[in-house]
Amino acid sequence: MWPKRLSVSFGLIGRMGLGLLLLIALYIPVGMLWVHTIDDDTTVTPTEVPAGGSRAVAMAATLIERETITHRWTANDPFFLPGWWLDNMPEFQTGIIEALGRFSTEMMDQIGRNRGSSQADPDLSKAVDLLKSAPDIWLFDFTTSWAPTTSSDAKYRSAAKALRNYNQRLGQGQALFERRGDNLIALLDRITSDLGSASAVLDKQILAGREVFIDRRADNVFYGVKGRLYAYYLILRELGVDYQQLLRDREAFNAWTQMLESLHEASLLDPLIVMNGATDGLFAANHLATQGFYLLRARTQLREVSEILIR
Repeated sequence: MWPKRLSVSFGLIGRMGLGLLLLIALYIPVGMLWVHTIDDDTTVTPTEVPAGGSRAVAMAATLIERETITHRWTANDPFFLPGWWLDNMPEFQTGIIEALGRFSTEMMDQIGRNRGSSQADPDLSKAVDLLKSAPDIWLFDFTTSWAPTTSSDAKYRSAAKALRNYNQRLGQGQALFERRGDNLIALLDRITSDLGSASAVLDKQILAGREVFIDRRADNVFYGVKGRLYAYYLILRELGVDYQQLLRDREAFNAWTQMLESLHEASLLDPLIVMNGATDGLFAANHLATQGFYLLRARTQLREVSEILIR
């Protein structure tokens, strides 16, 4: 028979072990609930907008900082962190960064320089390069090196800093922001093209869903496109303020507002379960098709704005 003291010790160790196992079992699911955030707040406003700066550029920096600091970046979480087990939030965050990367590229090529006659702005160029970084790089990227590396979210935060530096210089008259119609048209055309690519992704997944009973990728595609549409809504809303005088002078303000309304509706789509049913089905909805409707309507309205600005 075990001595009483030894028996008590084994009992304590057993309870501690059981508690540890319970903690481990709850860590992932509770952590997932704690971390998971699809922040599609369309009332968010840009922070740190300097006098004479661009509200759209400030909004891009604000979104990056929110997704990498306030909510933390989840797309590069390793398997032992709760974020690794999520899929919708990483897709949403990645969609936002993809849209901001496109916007930053067009800022560098079309608006932040005299087209074809000047060098690219150094801060915009830096932001573009950083936003091209893959979203899933953690502290190590063993595909390139065994040494520690800069994580995706750290690079994105550096991109936000570069955008804010550009905006500060713009407010001080040391950077360019072309407010001509042709520069804005070029940017809108690139966004229109990107929305076309997003539409193709939706169409491909809708077709793929017909071949399976339960489409497990529908939600990934939905939230990736949702993140892109959400970011474009906020960027274009603030770009409308930056170009307010031009839009009013060209009588394009009403068309611009209608385009924003379509993007706003698309941004707020939030089904409890993303379904990819038959587009003419009676019982199962197709949320990808619904999202695609608003996307294509916004894309058509963007083209209408461009046509008005050309006149």
